[in-house]
Amino acid sequence: MGASGTVSKDRGRMYPVPPAVAAGLAAMILALALAVVRIELAAVPLFIFVVLCVAAAFQPAYGFILPVVSRGHTGRLVVSLTFDDGPDPATTPALLQLLDRHGVKGAFFVTGERTSQYGHLISEIVERGHDIGSHSFSHDPFLMLRRTERLLREIASTQTLLHRFGISPVAFRPPVGIANSKLPRVLRKVGLYCVIFSCRAGDFGNRRIHRLAEKILKKVKADDIIMLHDVLPRSVGGVESWLHEVDLILDGLKNKGLEVIPLSELIARPVMVKVDRLNGKGTR
Repeated sequence: MGASGTVSKDRGRMYPVPPAVAAGLAAMILALALAVVRIELAAVPLFIFVVLCVAAAFQPAYGFILPVVSRGHTGRLVVSLTFDDGPDPATTPALLQLLDRHGVKGAFFVTGERTSQYGHLISEIVERGHDIGSHSFSHDPFLMLRRTERLLREIASTQTLLHRFGISPVAFRPPVGIANSKLPRVLRKVGLYCVIFSCRAGDFGNRRIHRLAEKILKKVKADDIIMLHDVLPRSVGGVESWLHEVDLILDGLKNKGLEVIPLSELIARPVMVKVDRLNGKGTR
């Protein structure tokens, strides 16, 4: 976990309270103390706290705003592959074949919007033994700036859609890897936890796939969660070049002595659970 400390109860489960809570209280106490000396000084700790919160929104791996899972802690020479933004009929079928050929399982963080369009691909992903995580409904890059009601609707509606396929994600990855202070409360309400990543190539949603494998293999370490994308590449070479890069990544990981294992095994937590298609209740 990215954060630790005291815990709070919600519906019988225990949730770590993120450092932002303690930092906020400390900032308020310090502001009151400074106000006694000089009223203008009271704004300093509050300003610093706000700056920290804004910066932490773009670096959720530090767990300042909310508890996150950003990598494994197995101590073994293993990594996991995750794919965001799909499914996509231009890439998903070919990707699944490639993963089958290498004998590895990945985790697909899908959007509700694409799930509603390409539901048959969700079924195929699950049937081939891969996991499904939630990536919001619309993948709005400014989702974390929206109202809490919008954030809840985006996540809850995606859950409802995926229940039709007999699954319910318990792992959520925020669009473009940005979090905010409203997200912990929303995730608790829906019953999800936050998973991000520790290794990426900066491909900007498959807009830059040139040297994708080289970038990943240069930085990857044991226990990393690798983040790639499962959407139509928008650069020279298209799907064929992208698949070649993913193939190079899989071969390169083997050459480095790193085994690709399911994300649920790497982080010792389920990514999704099976549910009753009719009422969405778990059937573990």
